[in-house]
Amino acid sequence: MLIKWRVPKTIQWIVKLFFIYLFIFTVFRIATVFFFKPKNLSVIELLPSFWLGLKYDLRWIAFILSPIVFFSLFLKLSPFYSDKNKKIWTIYLGIITLLVLFFYGADFGQFAYINARLNADALIFAEDPKESLQMVWQSYPVIWILIGLFGAVLMMIWMFRKTHVDIEGKNLSIHKFSYKKKWHFLAVLILGWFMYGFFTLKPLNFFRAFNLNDEFKSNLALNPLQNFFTTLRFRKPDYNTKAKENFSTIANFLAIEKSNETNPYSRIVYPGTKVLERQPNIVLVICESFSMYKSSMSGNILNSTPYFNDLCKQGIFFNRCFSPTFGTARGLFATVTGIPDVLLSKFATRDTVTVKQQTIINNFEEYEKFYFIGGRSQFNNFTGLINNIKGVTIYEEGKYKSVKENVWGISDKNLFLEANTVLAKQQKPFFAIIQTADNHRPFKIPIEDNDFVQKNISDEVLKKNGFESLKEYNSFAYSDYCFKKFIEAAKKNTYFNNTIFVFVGDHGLEGNASAVYPKAWMDQRLADEHIPLLFYSPNLLTAQQRNETVSQIDILPTIAGMIQQPYINTTLGRDLLDSTKKENAAFIIYHAPGWIGMVTDDYFYRKNIRIKKEELVTATNKPLNLTPLQQDSVKKYLSTLTTSFYETARWMLVNNK
Repeated sequence: MLIKWRVPKTIQWIVKLFFIYLFIFTVFRIATVFFFKPKNLSVIELLPSFWLGLKYDLRWIAFILSPIVFFSLFLKLSPFYSDKNKKIWTIYLGIITLLVLFFYGADFGQFAYINARLNADALIFAEDPKESLQMVWQSYPVIWILIGLFGAVLMMIWMFRKTHVDIEGKNLSIHKFSYKKKWHFLAVLILGWFMYGFFTLKPLNFFRAFNLNDEFKSNLALNPLQNFFTTLRFRKPDYNTKAKENFSTIANFLAIEKSNETNPYSRIVYPGTKVLERQPNIVLVICESFSMYKSSMSGNILNSTPYFNDLCKQGIFFNRCFSPTFGTARGLFATVTGIPDVLLSKFATRDTVTVKQQTIINNFEEYEKFYFIGGRSQFNNFTGLINNIKGVTIYEEGKYKSVKENVWGISDKNLFLEANTVLAKQQKPFFAIIQTADNHRPFKIPIEDNDFVQKNISDEVLKKNGFESLKEYNSFAYSDYCFKKFIEAAKKNTYFNNTIFVFVGDHGLEGNASAVYPKAWMDQRLADEHIPLLFYSPNLLTAQQRNETVSQIDILPTIAGMIQQPYINTTLGRDLLDSTKKENAAFIIYHAPGWIGMVTDDYFYRKNIRIKKEELVTATNKPLNLTPLQQDSVKKYLSTLTTSFYETARWMLVNNK
């Protein structure tokens, strides 16, 4: 019990505020466990996360309360000196509490979407406020959320005032000028200790959480304030690379026999076959959130994409394709350029230095070029990336006859049909990119598409098979409906017989893939990047089911290898149908926590660029049957290859002009 006649009222108030904020932070951490804890983790296993999380929370509580303690060293600035001071400090606490609750609310939304804490990547949405705000408005009950938020803040302000009044009332016998600064200095020291790190020998930092050796445990320990403000410093691109030191590894992987001084990675590739005697049209479809484990091709019993599954049986289908990272802008960039977007906390499309790139599409010299998107191409600066394609014609919101459906513009079905109308009129060969968007929040199915049959599936069955909600499932199935409408419309036109249709996901989605895929698809989050890749042309291509590991960056070299003209490749992609290809591997990066790695046919290796930590796990259902010596050998090679990919990609982002 506090000795009131000795402890200043300000310090008494600080103690009560301290426990109020500690309660708030702890409740949110418990809520994170309640809503997001993986089934394979017990609560007991999470105790280290709670202990480390307490240290992070104490740090941020200290940041919140230290201004009151510091300014109260001066009597006239104390919250108990006057009613005016009381009002000022209460307003300060109200604003801080609003920010805390806002950060935690946004954090919960982020966690629900991609199973990661709020970080500086969220500022990307502020660069496109129109679409971002519309998506939030159309996806969530914003009014009720705001009412709840401001209601909670008002309740907290009432609590702050009440504790202030209670302390004032219980200390009436103490004159306000009876003021002992030693208590304030002691409080400053204690708060400083919390800021440094509670019971830690070294200063507490963001990276300590990753020593917990588990994705969820690390995320649970971090609080969104720590995570966000630490990752802010990663937003400034670092263009200094070690690509030169890693050139030999990449040269061997890409089979570069002779390099030139201007661009050592540049190589002229000549087609090895003349199977395709005509110049086929190319239609490259970038499919929003087309996660492999949610699709019929994975064997998922919910059979969300039966039509696309049939297409895969008629084309060249790669069932182990990976995008380098999560995010539509990053997926589009990797596909168009052949370079993984390895900029930390910022899209390469958003950086003036890295958005300018060479693309193999420009080698299709006699082709008309088109880009179709249902909304605005300015979103995430897709325009800047697509304008690297010489002579491209962009179709976007405002250029279609169809009515805008939601924040993402016209529906995917109408996007396909409008693109089909344009392509059917072409007299020259064409290369068209169609970028879908409906398989994304707000998951709205157009009323006009009443022939699309929405299913009713229980939450238990949905979650067991990788879907978070019925709206998400039906939206995923609606994508399949749109693919069917497109192909059926295309078949009615003469261009269909001489066209290669390429379908690829822009990225996968984190979720429960345990029903269809190995453990690493969840524990190491391979499901986030696992996507279908299909080359479909019944008249030009022989159907194949391909099981090797490939990457999104390999798409353009593979397409280019299908036509009768040489092409210049200056990036990391390879022709997947080249029989001389040496090994199967795909580079993956998780930007926020700093993981980079390589997935092969047998293994997934990853290491952290910010702390000394690495992992090697099986990428199949088979156990990791390696001796310690063999494990060391595999780790050493894949570590070298991973670093080489990462450093080379960083170099290419700046120099592939």
